[in-house]
Amino acid sequence: MKQYLSSRFAALAPAFKTTILSILSWAAISALGALQTYSDNLRIGVVSDYFLLLRTWFIEYAMPLIVLSAGLSIALERWPSLIARRRRVVLLFIGLVVIFQPAEWLYIAWLRGYLSIGSIGDVGRLLMKMLLVGWFSTTGTFAAILAIQYGRQARARELAWQRSQNDMLNLRLALEEQRMLALRAQLEPHFLFNALNAISALVRDGDKPLALGGIGRLSDLLRYALSASVRNTVTVAAELQFVRDYIDLQRLRYGARLHITVEGEDALLHEVECPPLLLQPLIENALRHDLDCHDGSSDILVRFVHQGDSMSISVSNPVGRHCAPNPGAGLGLANTRDRLRLMHPAASLHAGMQGDRFVADVRLPLTEE
Repeated sequence: MKQYLSSRFAALAPAFKTTILSILSWAAISALGALQTYSDNLRIGVVSDYFLLLRTWFIEYAMPLIVLSAGLSIALERWPSLIARRRRVVLLFIGLVVIFQPAEWLYIAWLRGYLSIGSIGDVGRLLMKMLLVGWFSTTGTFAAILAIQYGRQARARELAWQRSQNDMLNLRLALEEQRMLALRAQLEPHFLFNALNAISALVRDGDKPLALGGIGRLSDLLRYALSASVRNTVTVAAELQFVRDYIDLQRLRYGARLHITVEGEDALLHEVECPPLLLQPLIENALRHDLDCHDGSSDILVRFVHQGDSMSISVSNPVGRHCAPNPGAGLGLANTRDRLRLMHPAASLHAGMQGDRFVADVRLPLTEE
């Protein structure tokens, strides 16, 4: 019961506010009208009581219009469809003229003692007096209440639209976040699988000390991967250090054949943000398409270039004409491209052949999104 009453009061609160505003407005109008009447009386030499004039103005003119304002406000709050169409507004105004206007006339006539009718002529004079009373104020009150109600409906529609836009934005952000988490969940087992694959190769070769060393390095890599997985971005410098640790682990498998050159490393790498585990899939892709395709040494080049408002990170490796590339799982480049797009609309990854080298080029904007 208490909850029902509370909801009903909340529904009628706008009408209550409109009624209070109407009382204050008509009280001010009554005060001005009484002051004008008092001034006119003084001008013709008639002494009158201002407060009696104020009482008369408020009771005769203000009270019916306050009742009209309250009734209209409550009706329109309860049945907003009454003014949903122009035809309904016209019918509502006609009903107001037919019902309220005669009631207001009779009320004023009763207060002024005009209801004593002795002949047909008295009826005609009463009607003429009633026609001169209240038309402008009644129409003005109706128009004001209508404008207030339309304003409230417009604000309600705007707030509802803003809420729907916020809900859609929050839903989109939640979906993007879940997609990012899914990409991370897909990438980290993939990285772990490839690292364990490198260690298992050492175990198969019977080199247990190197295998134990590889497990220790893998532990350090996993520690970084776990700490970075709870963040949306890390610095490029941190990613480069992680890649170097990953290369050290892979070097246990490939030995002196694994050769990587890093160019353009500078202090800016400590300021530019990127998704966690960005470079490792690119290095892994280069290893798969280089060392896994021949018995010679690798020639992998990692280059950092500052270009205006962005940084370019390219990872390239030679592709022999007669080498059959290792197809791999195909997850690294696709996941990296999606994670870059989710981080910043201007971030991108383009990969393909340039001459006799396969180049993966990452563009990172230097401005935040």
